[in-house]
Amino acid sequence: MGMLNGKTAIITGAGRGLGREEAIAMAKEGCNLIINDIGGGVNDREQDFKIAETVVKECENYGIKAIANYESVVDFNSTKRMIDQAVSEFGKLDIVVNNAGVLRDRMIFNMTEEEFDTVIAVHLKGTFNLTRHAATYFRKMGKEDPTLGNFGRIINTASDSGLYGNIGQSNYGAAKSGIATFTVIVAQELSKYATVNCVVPSARTRMTTDLTPRLAEWMNTKTKGGFDIFHPSHFAPLVVYLASDAANKINGEVFRAIGDKVWIYRGWRTVKKISNNWQPFTPQQLAERIESELMKDLPDKREGATTPEEIFSQ
Repeated sequence: MGMLNGKTAIITGAGRGLGREEAIAMAKEGCNLIINDIGGGVNDREQDFKIAETVVKECENYGIKAIANYESVVDFNSTKRMIDQAVSEFGKLDIVVNNAGVLRDRMIFNMTEEEFDTVIAVHLKGTFNLTRHAATYFRKMGKEDPTLGNFGRIINTASDSGLYGNIGQSNYGAAKSGIATFTVIVAQELSKYATVNCVVPSARTRMTTDLTPRLAEWMNTKTKGGFDIFHPSHFAPLVVYLASDAANKINGEVFRAIGDKVWIYRGWRTVKKISNNWQPFTPQQLAERIESELMKDLPDKREGATTPEEIFSQ
């Protein structure tokens, strides 16, 4: 018996990279799958439906049923059709993994409106679109049968770029930061019917090599023992776990995984304050006290970001 035996999942962007590894890992655990991928390049506009079909065949080798889906996550009605397809083909839906993504990296003074809108649409709006329809389904089923409990699972995908910042990715970072916050809020709203969690991968994909050449060498790093640290398959077990019944008490959390390591985040938090004896600050007082008191000896903004020392330490 696999951890996901008999369950049904939709995985977006499942044709390559992390999505493909997630699909294969879930198939191994007995999960039937909707493999969604339009076959587009992360920085191009082509479509290749064979990419999703190839993953379908790979997953079927594990004895489950898998179906290719070519809908765009950007379109609200298209994502509703994904839900309908899962219910029509498998009789139910248990799991949604929002993984689809693109990059349009550019410094802000050169970024076009289209480059900003495309990234926000695929990552943030795409996550909203499918989550919105899945939430409606999970709530309906939960109301009809209260014994189901929080049976649904939604797993969103964020990035260190959104949680710590990365030059040239104001569009991507804004989308990913939004997804993490979206997760925390929706988790509270859906807690009776589903868990909603967020994962932050760091793995070797087209996004981190082909489109970010400066990372290519780093993403091919191996330990002295030959462990391929950034192979995307290492990330998939976390998604399998969060999709399973074993994680029914894990809700509204954001996890990072790299190689053999898993971290948990705690989001925006205050680290220091100044007070003014219950009197409103004047601009002049703030000018005197913010730099000299509030900004003094602050922790680094990227404290908690992945460092080589963290990755290579045991």
